[in-house]
Amino acid sequence: MNHIITQIRIELKNNSDETTKKSFQRFFKEKVIYYGVKTGIVNKIAKKYWKEIKGLDKKEIFGLCEELYSSGFCEEAFIAADWLPNLSDKFEEKDFYICEKWIERYIDNWAKCDSFCNHTVADFIDKYPKLIEKLKIWTKSDNRWLKRASAVSLIIPARRGRFLKDIFEISDALLLDGDDMVQKGYGWMLKEASRLHQKEVFEYIIKHKNKMPRTALRYAIEKMPDNMRKKAME
Repeated sequence: MNHIITQIRIELKNNSDETTKKSFQRFFKEKVIYYGVKTGIVNKIAKKYWKEIKGLDKKEIFGLCEELYSSGFCEEAFIAADWLPNLSDKFEEKDFYICEKWIERYIDNWAKCDSFCNHTVADFIDKYPKLIEKLKIWTKSDNRWLKRASAVSLIIPARRGRFLKDIFEISDALLLDGDDMVQKGYGWMLKEASRLHQKEVFEYIIKHKNKMPRTALRYAIEKMPDNMRKKAME
């Protein structure tokens, strides 16, 4: 199936534009590799080629996704992240090690991390809730993207009101982390949890506000009423 990857790369090169190229890097502090293709076009390419590969078995699709991730190009990673949730009904618990391996090897910026974890890793957690214990292990990692992944993998479950106890445990583990990418990750997770558990999240923030980095705090209170935000920032 290497011809699929070749065709995808040709389309990405052909759809690169100077404006997107010039603006792409400004979203990242670290150096990133990219073609410079608009997000909407990347999504169209992903959907076009999904139609060609969806009949393959899971192992073959994982192989194609790994090839895309291993290239280092952001747009190729986004295509893999677009494909993977389509396989969620075929995910087995043992496949979760692939997620961990890919984050360790290939994830090197927030966009790759979030596009992969918000959906694919979240789908694993949704299907096999006990895997949330793996996320708690990730909080202890030396890898900043595994630490961010431990939080952002729960964004959608948090939005649905799930796993509040675990969300607080992960926040506790990441609370004093000095990395702004990690701070933004768990702050975002708390913000999403506050949609359906405002009181509990607010109490958590008030309890920890004197230690919580301001970056995380600002993210966490973003959806709260003005009076709550002011009290949290006092």
